[in-house]
Amino acid sequence: MDKRRARAALAITAAIHLLHDGLSSFLYVLFPILQVEFTLSFAAIGFLRASFSGALALFQIPAGYLAERWGEARVLAAGTALTALGFLALGSVGGAATLLVMLVAAGLGSGTQHPLGASLVSRAYEGGPQRFALGIFNFSGDLGKICFPTCATFSFAWIGWRATTQGVGMLTAASAVAALAGLSWLSRTPAAPARTQPTSVGANSGWGIRDRRGFQMLAGIHGLDDGARTVFLTFLPFLLLGKGANMELTGLAFGLLLAGGAAGKFFCGLLAERLGVIRTVILTEAATAGGTLLLLALPLYPALLLLPVLGVVLNGTSSVLYGTVPDFVIPERRARAYGLFYTIGVGCGAAFPPLFGLLSDWTGVRIAFAVLAGVVALTIPLAGILRGSLQEKR
Repeated sequence: MDKRRARAALAITAAIHLLHDGLSSFLYVLFPILQVEFTLSFAAIGFLRASFSGALALFQIPAGYLAERWGEARVLAAGTALTALGFLALGSVGGAATLLVMLVAAGLGSGTQHPLGASLVSRAYEGGPQRFALGIFNFSGDLGKICFPTCATFSFAWIGWRATTQGVGMLTAASAVAALAGLSWLSRTPAAPARTQPTSVGANSGWGIRDRRGFQMLAGIHGLDDGARTVFLTFLPFLLLGKGANMELTGLAFGLLLAGGAAGKFFCGLLAERLGVIRTVILTEAATAGGTLLLLALPLYPALLLLPVLGVVLNGTSSVLYGTVPDFVIPERRARAYGLFYTIGVGCGAAFPPLFGLLSDWTGVRIAFAVLAGVVALTIPLAGILRGSLQEKR
């Protein structure tokens, strides 16, 4: 695929990523309204969030298998359409049980976008700046996380939550149609590369992983990174409240952190193209561990100034890791392998917060953050092992 078509593929997948990640964050501002509307407990709200996230996580690997049969474009568009139906119906639900079903449906649909979008981008930039392109792809998701909740709060006050939810459902449905049309056109163009024929034993079955040890190290770093990031975001408000912040300052802190994180997805992908994967991972993870410890030592306002910088390294490593998956997987199995890779990350992101919650109850939030810095530091020796696998390919 030439540069113009590669940029078009990136633009389409980035727009879908922005949409799906935005919808996921949209739920955070919708849940307080649903709590009042349906008289839900906090436990019920937590279960609803888990139902969406769990469905998303569980469908990522099946999405990769389906894409091998029907193509990434069709499955991605179908998943986006399913998410659209979930949000359209969500705007007219009359009870908690129906609400749960619609969130599961929306989560299943969103499970297609991470592995298939990343697979499409990596193929479009085969032999080119894959990590930089995947950095842009991931950066778009962070833009959605910032834009959708902000716009939703104004829309709720203007037209109500039901009309707003149905509106985003219609936007999602239109995006599914546009994505299918655009990606199908790109796949039919003469410049589109033919599928690479299997080059190794087992290419038509299994995960298509050429270097199992290298992939395991990469997935291990990803799991620790994703889990640590989720813990950091979950317990940051409690750390700041302990430093004397009020809720308004806590909201500002998240804005600063997310802004830095959005920039990190973009710039760390570019940095990896210049410094290399291993150096970038070691740099970002060491800075995350050190920045977390520094955050503990600083008073409130200096800590707020640190958050945008910390957000860059906290969020930026993921772009480097996503872009390295193709180094270990044959092209025919990329969608499947990305599904496995993302599922490992989401699984750690779901498992770590309860563990660190128990640790916080036992020792306090500050000690839990110190332990978190140590967990992040564990990625550095894993990166050293990964270095050997990457060098073997040069």
